[in-house]
Amino acid sequence: MSDAAKNHLSDQGHAFIAYGSNAFRLTVKQWLIVLLIVAPLFALAPTLWRHAEKLEVSGDFRMNYDLASDYWLYSNCAARAAEHYDALVVGDSVIWGQYVTPNQTLTHYLNELAGRERFGNVGLDGAHPMALAGLLQHYGKAISNKNVVLLCNALWMSSPKHDLQISDEFNFNHPRLVPQFTPKIPCYRADASTRLGIVVERNVEFNNWAAHLQQSYFDQKDIPSWTLDHPYECPFSRLKIDPPPDDPTKLHHEPEPWTKKGVKPTDFPFVDLNTSLQWSAFKRAVEVLRARGNHVVVVINPLNEHMLTGKSREVYAKLKGSIESDLRAMQVDCIVPELLPSEEYADASHPLSPGYKRLASELFEKLK
Repeated sequence: MSDAAKNHLSDQGHAFIAYGSNAFRLTVKQWLIVLLIVAPLFALAPTLWRHAEKLEVSGDFRMNYDLASDYWLYSNCAARAAEHYDALVVGDSVIWGQYVTPNQTLTHYLNELAGRERFGNVGLDGAHPMALAGLLQHYGKAISNKNVVLLCNALWMSSPKHDLQISDEFNFNHPRLVPQFTPKIPCYRADASTRLGIVVERNVEFNNWAAHLQQSYFDQKDIPSWTLDHPYECPFSRLKIDPPPDDPTKLHHEPEPWTKKGVKPTDFPFVDLNTSLQWSAFKRAVEVLRARGNHVVVVINPLNEHMLTGKSREVYAKLKGSIESDLRAMQVDCIVPELLPSEEYADASHPLSPGYKRLASELFEKLK
């Protein structure tokens, strides 16, 4: 308020009160009372919600494809899966099942061979090793003292771009899961404020839970934005403590062999394992799991070598051998499955249903 306005109030016999436009002001004592009421809610709400939320994690369960960025939900699913299954199968979309329905995934066929629900699918679509290490470190804490089958997909090391080594900025999967400050990722250019916000979200349960509500109940929008799109709907009506499950009948990609898509053999310029960011991250993921008392078995995903040029197959064979050697040196159990028939691949790394069934038959004998 200007000095002239203050003088005018004084002339009229009114005293000027700083912040007098506020409806009311709280004293220090009243603020302490508010703090005593709000603090327990801040601390307990996420925990109470976690226990109350309805999640049916059994059978051919897998994360909802549309909620792949809801990491609080992933942590809850992983916790329920750890309680229900003897072994957890962890990895990217190859484990999740990009070209198949839930009853055609690797874990489905493993359980079919086991005759019971022994293997749980905790794969996450797009979880390259840099993201996977962060996922397990920050949101996979419930995966402890378990048998874990961890997929290593060398496709993430098939080029400098896939390995996140290029200096040009580009949008890669799950930037909120990768290291925000160190090690440095050349193509990741988020500003300091964004990075700090992600670190806070990881470490403050309330922020993490709030992000979950936005992802699962408010169409992946913040509440103010959602209310603008739904002006006549009450936000509280959305909070049903029942996140939408994955549709068991929905296919996200056409399940046809790569040979019918007109794809020609490709020359993948696989990176050097010694300088690979993704390989370093994968080893970090292994150590995160082992530090929590898990017995880890790494399965090297059988890439579609039918789709590689002759030169690329030679490079890949050496890379695969180096991966196996590194894992043996780390004293990590490792399985290198046989190449699947060409018609059982959908693309460079994803099997179709018959491929998963064949792969499960080979793995089951070695996982007994």
